[in-house]
Amino acid sequence: MSITVLNPGLLTTVQDLGRMGYQQFGVSVSGVMDPRAAAIGNILVGNPQGEAVLECTLMGPQLKFETDEVIAVTGGDLSPTLDGQPVPAYAALAVKAGQTLRFGAPKAGCRAYIAFAGGLDIPLVMGSRSTYMKAAIGGFEGRKLQKGDVLGLRAPVAGYANLHQRAIAPEFVPRPVYTLRVVLGPQDDAFTPEGVATFLGSEYTVTNEFDRMGCRMDGPAIQHKNGGDIISDGIAFGAIQVPGSGKPILMGADRQTTGGYTKIATVISADFRLLAQLKAGDKVRFEAVSVQAAQQALHFQRGALALLADVVKG
Repeated sequence: MSITVLNPGLLTTVQDLGRMGYQQFGVSVSGVMDPRAAAIGNILVGNPQGEAVLECTLMGPQLKFETDEVIAVTGGDLSPTLDGQPVPAYAALAVKAGQTLRFGAPKAGCRAYIAFAGGLDIPLVMGSRSTYMKAAIGGFEGRKLQKGDVLGLRAPVAGYANLHQRAIAPEFVPRPVYTLRVVLGPQDDAFTPEGVATFLGSEYTVTNEFDRMGCRMDGPAIQHKNGGDIISDGIAFGAIQVPGSGKPILMGADRQTTGGYTKIATVISADFRLLAQLKAGDKVRFEAVSVQAAQQALHFQRGALALLADVVKG
C-alpha cells in the first residue's frame, strides 16, 4: 500500500493545515499555502478537510501507485496525466496499481494539491504532518520529496459507488490582475496617508523572489513616517511587511514566527487561495476591507466546504 516517487518535481512536500501552538518556541506553522484547494481535494476523496496532501509547486512529480487508490488533484493547473491521459481537475479519480501520475508544464497558477483517500502514512510531529524544510521537521523525513522515496498509504480506497459525482468545476481561474482583500494594520499608522494611498491604489508585480516563506513585490514605494523597522513581533499568514525600501513582502505558510518590519496590512484568509497561486510576473492590487467583511468571507467559505462534504456523501 504505497506510492513510489519516480521524479519529485520542482518542490513537492507533505502538508496539512499546519503545526499550531508552537510559534512561541520559534517553530513555523507551515501547512498548505492554499487551504481551500487542499480541503476540497480531501472532501472529494472522502477525507477530513485537514488530512495531509502533497503540495506541488510549478512542476509536479511522477508517482507510481503500487495499490488501487482514489485521488483528487486541485489548485493550479500543472497538466496532470495518468498513464498519458489527462486527469480532470477537482474530481475524484480511481487509480489502479501500476499506473503512474505525471505532471507537465504549468498552465495556470503555481501550486497543485494531490489528496489520497484514507490519507498518507506520515507520522505526526507536534500534532501535524506538515513539512517545515528549514528545520527539517515533519513530513517525509523533514524534507521535500526525492527520487526513489516510497510513501505509505494508511487506508487506501479502491473506489466509490458515486465516484462520478465527486467532482466540481475547477476553481482557480487565471486573471490579468489579482485583487487581494486586506485588513489594514497592525502597523498601518507607521505609514503616511500618501503611503497608504499608494499601497491601495497601485499595481504590484510578483518578483522572482517568491517561495513558501514569502513573496517580494515590485512597484511604487510605500512611504513610511519614520522608517520600516520596529521591535520584532508576531507574523501571521498573509501579513504584508514593508521594509525601508517601501516594497511590500507577502508572508506565506513557512514565514518566520517574528519579524522586525512594519506590516501595513494582512491578506484575509478567504483570499489565501489566490495568494498561494501567485508566481513571478503576476500582477496584484490590494483592496481594504473591514474585519467583519473578512470574517464573513471566511464564514461563507467554510459553509461552502461543509455543503460540498454533505453533497459528495450522497
